Amino acid sequence: MFIKDLSCISAQQTYDEAFFEMALKINIGNRYMAIEPGYGNLIPAGLLRRMGKAVRIGVGTGLPLIQKNPDLDGIILATTNGGLEDCLKFLNQIVDYNEGTLTPTNFVQSTPNAVAGNLALMSKITGYNATHVNNYLAFEGALLDAFLLFEEKKAKSLLLGNIEEISDYNYNIDLFAGSWKKEQTTSGTLLNSGTSGTVCGEAAVMFVVEAEKSENSLAEIVDVDQISYADKDKLREKLNCFLTKNKIELSEIDTLILGYSGDSRNDHWYSWMHETLFPESTVYNYKNLVGDFPTATAFAVWMGAHILNGKKMPDETLLTKGIIRKPEKILVYNHHKGIQHGFILMSGL
Repeated sequence: MFIKDLSCISAQQTYDEAFFEMALKINIGNRYMAIEPGYGNLIPAGLLRRMGKAVRIGVGTGLPLIQKNPDLDGIILATTNGGLEDCLKFLNQIVDYNEGTLTPTNFVQSTPNAVAGNLALMSKITGYNATHVNNYLAFEGALLDAFLLFEEKKAKSLLLGNIEEISDYNYNIDLFAGSWKKEQTTSGTLLNSGTSGTVCGEAAVMFVVEAEKSENSLAEIVDVDQISYADKDKLREKLNCFLTKNKIELSEIDTLILGYSGDSRNDHWYSWMHETLFPESTVYNYKNLVGDFPTATAFAVWMGAHILNGKKMPDETLLTKGIIRKPEKILVYNHHKGIQHGFILMSGL
């Protein structure tokens, strides 16, 4: 699968080139809100007023790619919390109005597939349309879906991506569950905080992917795999099988993009993988800049595509010092509380 085009709205200025010009935003606290661009020339004002945040950033990221690549065969998106804010608003209205006359807007935008549906309606893409919502492996599931469509020759090009918003309700539930930090941290201090919990982020990342390599291809997503409820021995075995399947040795992985989140309970998985299996690899991180969210690996793939194209990442993303090897093979690894683990293998062209 080959990435032809890409776009991103996140807690950094990733919608334009400012991110690569080191114009980073220093986020404070445990909620990293997305920096939204102006939508005036993209989304009609009447529609924009009715859109919830998840739909807004999803359409704002995906629609420009569709306009530049109109011959797409389908849309595959991944989300876990997308649209949850509107969902809970609608449920509260049912109680407040005693199941009487309700406004349809919140209901229409409350489902996870609202973004994919809006993109299809606005662009008249009537092909394959699916939204994956399997928690922290939703984006890996969307990738697998795209691989299967390409393998079965049912599509040649697709819009593939993720959407996550910070819902007040879901944020509070996760806060009480101990997912987020209770003390004050910043983007610069998060990874070295040494305390439990991380910070909450939100983003929409979109890719135009194709089954065949073309002159406009930017990078290749070689394969994707996942495993749940594994200890480190099983994780090592799974990773070895994954790389062997793709005829790649451990030593060929020159770059790692790992999901360090500043959570003292879980970051040891990433340190173990780097130090034990890939001690010579260059290591990048990203959650200190954009926060943690269920489909954060989409942002890691966005970074990986730019790295493979020679873009210089901000120093805040680089964890290893010394000489940086020319990136040719990138492994993206992320996990959720040591339970769900996902691998994405990327390659330069």
